[in-house]
Amino acid sequence: MKKEAELLRSVTELIKETQSGHKVWEIQCQTTEYKDSADKQVEKEDGVDWIVDECFVSYYCTHQDKEFLMITYEKLYSNGENKKSENLIFLPPLGIRFFDLDTLAPYAVKADQMLIYDIHMLWLSILEQYRKNPQSANITVSQR
Repeated sequence: MKKEAELLRSVTELIKETQSGHKVWEIQCQTTEYKDSADKQVEKEDGVDWIVDECFVSYYCTHQDKEFLMITYEKLYSNGENKKSENLIFLPPLGIRFFDLDTLAPYAVKADQMLIYDIHMLWLSILEQYRKNPQSANITVSQR
């Protein structure tokens, strides 16, 4: 089975386990979202200035008696009227938990829209479970 198909299956299982309250997560998030707009990166495309936000999220838990680590990266663009994003997914070894694209690149997993959607649903499930039971996740958010 391809790595992305295995990941999709695992994420689907993790969503169910999280929603049933049987999963404890260690989540680390690093984002530029809360920076002042003047301090954010701007990219020009076809004469349009896009303000760029970046967000890394590290998901860690035990799944099927093994340690599971996945890191996601989202690059968000906005220009006041429109928004768009780029998403990357990585399955690095447990010792590599750096929020650095060059370091994570060898561990990239090809991501289609279904996998990206399911990972987003996993994020929402973790947040919902955390709201109900704060012991279900240790969530750390820091500025990038």
